[in-house]
Amino acid sequence: LFPLEKVESRTLKQYMYALSEASTHRRTVVRRLATLRSFFKYACREGLIEKNPAEELENPKLEKRIPSPLTYDQVVSLFEQPDTSTYLGFRDRVILELFYSSGLRVSELTGLNRDDFDAEGLLLLVRGKGKKERIVPITKCARDFIVQYLHHPERPQGEEALFLNRFGKRLSPRSVDRKFDLYLKQSGLAGKATPHTIRHTIATHWLENGMDLKTIQVLLGHSNLSTTTIYTRVSTALKKEVYDKTHPRA
Repeated sequence: LFPLEKVESRTLKQYMYALSEASTHRRTVVRRLATLRSFFKYACREGLIEKNPAEELENPKLEKRIPSPLTYDQVVSLFEQPDTSTYLGFRDRVILELFYSSGLRVSELTGLNRDDFDAEGLLLLVRGKGKKERIVPITKCARDFIVQYLHHPERPQGEEALFLNRFGKRLSPRSVDRKFDLYLKQSGLAGKATPHTIRHTIATHWLENGMDLKTIQVLLGHSNLSTTTIYTRVSTALKKEVYDKTHPRA
């Protein structure tokens, strides 16, 4: 056996390199590195070695996971799950339609107010990260659903929020997540998607239908402070025109 006290940082780096050359998955490499760190930290604490050779090792950079988009048929199946004969079921159906229509984040959707909805213009005023506002077009189908929801006889009136919970208060992101999980399970998609997957899905469908990347970036609110100029370059009218030509449900 190789003497423990002779294990050097270089030895461990050679081992990590060998794993990389063997095409070992990066997350597996990270887990093994964590195990080595724990072991040598223990050995050092117990006096078995004087210096921890794993201290100098750096984690390999992990590739950012890109969620797989749903197919259009899977989206339709998801739409069919809420019981629209009930008030809350109809509300959920509207939410699902709006997710796919606009690609909103959950927090953006639950943060919508009634006054943010322009039924005639088919537009939403959305407050994204950093309270930055943007104009987002929606489909006629989504517009019609929202109008019906706002006039639903069981919907409490007087609240500023667009989407309300069963107590008549603003719906929370957590409640949306729970409902979404329920409908995923009912449609056989449990574990395959989250509300954010719908956002990724419509972005993919936009791209597949010819929408340019800059417009998608603006619609989804991906621009940070250094790329805010993208928003100023694309007028609301142009975004709406491109949107109408490329959204599969417009």
